[in-house]
Amino acid sequence: MNRLSIVVPVYNEGAVIKKLLDDIKGSTKGMSLDVNIVYDFDADTTVPVVERIRPRYPFEIRLVRNIYGRGALNAIRTGIKKARGDAVLVTMADLSDRASDIPKMYRLINEGYDVVCGSRYIRGGGQNSRTLFKKAMSRFIGSSLHYLIGIQTHDVTNNFKMYRSSIFRRIRIESTGGFEVATEITVKAYSLGYRITEIPTVWTDRTEGKSRFNLAGWAPKYFKWYVYALTHRPR
Repeated sequence: MNRLSIVVPVYNEGAVIKKLLDDIKGSTKGMSLDVNIVYDFDADTTVPVVERIRPRYPFEIRLVRNIYGRGALNAIRTGIKKARGDAVLVTMADLSDRASDIPKMYRLINEGYDVVCGSRYIRGGGQNSRTLFKKAMSRFIGSSLHYLIGIQTHDVTNNFKMYRSSIFRRIRIESTGGFEVATEITVKAYSLGYRITEIPTVWTDRTEGKSRFNLAGWAPKYFKWYVYALTHRPR
């Protein structure tokens, strides 16, 4: 692999974006990468902060306007479409993911895996969530799919994943809600026979700003891809 593209959907993350970029800088020394900050509207507080500080970093930082319409899902879709790297990592701007895991994920892509999942539900992983039902739901979905159909991750719902860019020539994103998109991509990759693996990661609930996760609205959308996984096994 020659280059990694990191996709960061943002919504008024001006208060935390510098810390994220600092964490990426400190964790990816020697790596060839670009960071794509995907925003919905010009008045987003993230934009002026990034414009001011991006000359400080050794990698390219691109401000990318969401082309599909507002929301996390469309920001992720935009970032994947605009990514220039041979691999794409999706991570959140709210510091919930560990930048220190990026090199390990990238090494596994270079070893031949197509999807590398950050997993909260294996030894060494964990999460600090204020929403117990959300935690229970994501754990049930991931663990049951792992044991029922043999998908090679215990945490299919986690958005902290790295993908080989070429898989998006065969996978068309159909999600309509939001963060269930990672589940969709992973179960479709599994059904097409792509190689999937996982590493332990620790997810931390955001301490600043407001989460845009809407459990009641998105639960049925996660269930759609759960059923897809059960009915679309690799041939």
